[in-house]
Amino acid sequence: MSKHIISRSLAAAFILLATWGCKITEPTSRAENTSTPESYIGSQDTTNVAQIKWADFFNDPNLKSLIDTALSRNQELNMVLQEINISNNEIKARKGEYLPVVNAQAGAGMDKVGRYTRYGALEANNEIKPGQEFPEPYTDFTLGVYASWELDVWKKLRNGKKVAVYNYLSSVEGKNFMVTQLVSEIASSYYELMALDNQLEILNQNIDIQKNALAIVKLQKEAAKVTELAVKRFEAEVAKNQSSIYVIHQRITETENRINFLLGRFPQPVLRSSENFAELMPTLVKAGIPSQLLANRPDIKQAELGLAAAKLDVQIAKANFYPSFRIVAGLGYQAFDPKFLFTTPESLLYSLAGDMVAPLINRNAIKANYNSANAKQLQAVVNYEQSILNGYIEVANQLAKVSNLEKSYGLKSQQVEALTQSISISNGLFRSARADYMEVLLTQRDALESRMELIETKMEQMNAMVNVYQALGGGWD
Repeated sequence: MSKHIISRSLAAAFILLATWGCKITEPTSRAENTSTPESYIGSQDTTNVAQIKWADFFNDPNLKSLIDTALSRNQELNMVLQEINISNNEIKARKGEYLPVVNAQAGAGMDKVGRYTRYGALEANNEIKPGQEFPEPYTDFTLGVYASWELDVWKKLRNGKKVAVYNYLSSVEGKNFMVTQLVSEIASSYYELMALDNQLEILNQNIDIQKNALAIVKLQKEAAKVTELAVKRFEAEVAKNQSSIYVIHQRITETENRINFLLGRFPQPVLRSSENFAELMPTLVKAGIPSQLLANRPDIKQAELGLAAAKLDVQIAKANFYPSFRIVAGLGYQAFDPKFLFTTPESLLYSLAGDMVAPLINRNAIKANYNSANAKQLQAVVNYEQSILNGYIEVANQLAKVSNLEKSYGLKSQQVEALTQSISISNGLFRSARADYMEVLLTQRDALESRMELIETKMEQMNAMVNVYQALGGGWD
């Protein structure tokens, strides 16, 4: 009868604990908004430049060499690779949590109790035949295997492993996103170096022109056709442009060292061929359709994996409300004398137990953790939506920039051609006294500025091409 009462009591306790654990208030959830516009500029062409590998996208062998070196030696990228290893090890650790834990144990000990203690009196007063008393001191030898296993009834441990897998995949996508940024930054810095080289060449050419004009002005001063003021204005303009040379040299040094830092090496010259920079044509960009961003951009895939992990974290936090079950077992030998250690069945020992634990008092703490997990899930939803929106806007901005820079470059080329011709015209008019020296100076200054701006526009064109490639998710494969 007593056994039936105990069984019924245990069953009732189990039902009570399970019911108590299941009373969970479901927080308000939010549906994800992952829809994107059908196209960028009305085109339905699915050809996407992001599917081209970076080694095929860039044609300059010097640039390819720089990127290849950076992908193997960049310190920040190598640190991220170690984060991936850590995430991989976390998967193995989580996998072991829902498997039985088995430990081997071997031990030896010695114990001497006092005569006038509880155990000493019991040993002395027991009716033991002569020669069979407790040994003094009492030695103990143990050899056995012990196991414990938490039953993953609510999939808490298995979900924990899945979270670790999602975190690992997320770290891989984070590495891929860093690669796209690294490739883009090196390419942009490389084109900036080429632009600076060309601006330096233009500046030297302009200084030569101004020195020739200065020589003419000095001759005209000797002939009393102009005053000393004209000579000084021309000398000041030459000195101004000569000082600009050192500004460009400093920018070249800083840009080279920026590249060297990304390559994980100490300062050294960066190999490049800048002679034909003005003739470079940006690669024709095929943007595809916006929905391809979900598959191509590593940051969007990383946010999606983070959302999947956050959903499982909510399930794990929810499982903490339910009872947990554990089985503990042991098998081994124990004796006070090594010669009796493996005597069977006298020295054999074994144990088997199971327990159930459910929260009763600290439910507020579990509720708080559950609500925090749900808040983080909603945070992951917003982050995912924001990454999609950010990706679309980045592509749209860069596509518009490519188009506008192309038109701007055409008009600036016309401006440079006209101003370059005006230099020889103004010089001729100045020699024949049909134009004053200020017209010559302003013409030369405008021509220099227009040529420098044309190189800046070409650099922006090349960088816009790189930025579109990155925004579409290219460069990491």
